[in-house]
Amino acid sequence: MNTEVSVLYFAKSAELTGLKAENLTVPSNISSLQLWQHLETRHPRLSVLRDQVVLAVRQEYVPLGEQPLTLRDRDEVAVIPPLSGG
Repeated sequence: MNTEVSVLYFAKSAELTGLKAENLTVPSNISSLQLWQHLETRHPRLSVLRDQVVLAVRQEYVPLGEQPLTLRDRDEVAVIPPLSGG
């Protein structure tokens, strides 16, 4: 089953995609790594962030990996690249 989520892009991820947000339809049962790969497929320039990015689903940090996520309609998924500066 699929669900529609709102993906929010911050800092470098917004710069690389040219977007601050977009709505996407993705499988409701997906790993964080599979979700990231879906985003990379849509926005190949995001691949430079792969080893540094963290996702947040419903305002909870989720490292990239095989742990399963259960997404619901209208969930927010934030793409949080590494922060720079002091």
